[in-house]
Amino acid sequence: MTTREHLLTSVQVARFVASGSLRLDAVVPPAMNEQAVGVLDAGIPPVPYGTPLADAFAPGSFARRLTSLPAVAGAIRSLVGPEPTVDHHAVHVREPHQGFAQPLHGDAIIDVRPDAFDIQLMYYPHEVTADMGGTLSVPGSHLRRTNETDTGRYQNLRGQTRLVCPAGTVVLLHHGIWHGGRRNDSDVPRYMFKIRFNPTVPQVRLWNTDDLDDPQVGHELRTGFDWYEPAAGRLETHNRVLLWRALTGDDTFDIDHWVTRVNNRPALRSNA
Repeated sequence: MTTREHLLTSVQVARFVASGSLRLDAVVPPAMNEQAVGVLDAGIPPVPYGTPLADAFAPGSFARRLTSLPAVAGAIRSLVGPEPTVDHHAVHVREPHQGFAQPLHGDAIIDVRPDAFDIQLMYYPHEVTADMGGTLSVPGSHLRRTNETDTGRYQNLRGQTRLVCPAGTVVLLHHGIWHGGRRNDSDVPRYMFKIRFNPTVPQVRLWNTDDLDDPQVGHELRTGFDWYEPAAGRLETHNRVLLWRALTGDDTFDIDHWVTRVNNRPALRSNA
């Protein structure tokens, strides 16, 4: 059962809004990690698009237990609400010395929703070392709209991250983040189980908002990333403000006057 103590804080959600990801290291118990490879090799039954999470996985099943872990369930609820649906899930295996990698991409077609987003849960049952080719992602790329492999020609961007993590790590990604599975140069297979969740309620103040006025929230939302251009990078700040306004229901929030400035239309006020 998810309790208030398992919900994300405002600072954590602001960090997600800025970077497009949230990482929960070693949150899955060792006993489950030991079972995972056998379960994933056997396959997890598919579910129809849009199946409620409560109905998607059988009671007692590995996927049900994974998504019911308090820290995992609390993070899911904080980002997409109490009754999300499962868009789809998949098991990804990178074989040893596999000689190719995915191009950098965003999942599915261009998505221009300004006030809603899906999340993707990625679970790694074993330690991922540098030579295992963990998932590459580009922090802060999720609000720069692209269509699937528009970014596929880019080989390396400053500040990109290749996941290295302990066993039992869960990463939650905004659906728009640029990412790709890297080549596995190790001697062992690399496993990852992915679930995409769709919200069914407005994504407004779903987390623990006790720290909503913490100055660290603004600091997180101002975070810059190495690949941003000095000028165009300001667009990311603008888009974060729009998303934060939607998530908090506060249409007066701003950072450095960016959204207030471009929304200033006195003619509309005078004609009201």
